[in-house]
Amino acid sequence: MTKEIVSIVMGSDSDLDVMQECASVLKEFGIPFSMQVMSAHRTPELVAEFAASAAANGIKVIIAGAGGAAHLAGAVAANTVLPVIGVPLAATDLNGMDALLATVQMPAGIPVATVAVGKPGARNAALLAAQILGLSDAGVAGKLGAYKKKMAEACREKNQKLQNKLKET
Repeated sequence: MTKEIVSIVMGSDSDLDVMQECASVLKEFGIPFSMQVMSAHRTPELVAEFAASAAANGIKVIIAGAGGAAHLAGAVAANTVLPVIGVPLAATDLNGMDALLATVQMPAGIPVATVAVGKPGARNAALLAAQILGLSDAGVAGKLGAYKKKMAEACREKNQKLQNKLKET
């Protein structure tokens, strides 16, 4: 069995629907990952222990999703030297704005790369993790190149369909 190199953590199991987007992208790129629920507020010791031991356990990138006060990514980043990517989640009536600000406004010295709120952010977090890994893994880098080409081709096809439709009118 392949050892996980990306860890996806989330503050609650209610975040799984969004964070599953990370898993889908990582699967598409063949990147082994793990997923866990842990809370910066309810299980702070677990978060600190996980983050402090992640590198020794073979993890190379951590993706942390949380809503509301969204301290998970920062708590993880405070306890590791690994890259941490924060995914703000819309878990309150503020539609993720609280989580976005809590995730992006880290103090100097505790960097957290922050992506968009919700599912688009979760997908981009996994893509960013793949880009980080691709710096030292030619296989992942090649898959990223193919992914970008596929997106470009889909865009060209959509434009061609639009142009054809406009000619018909």
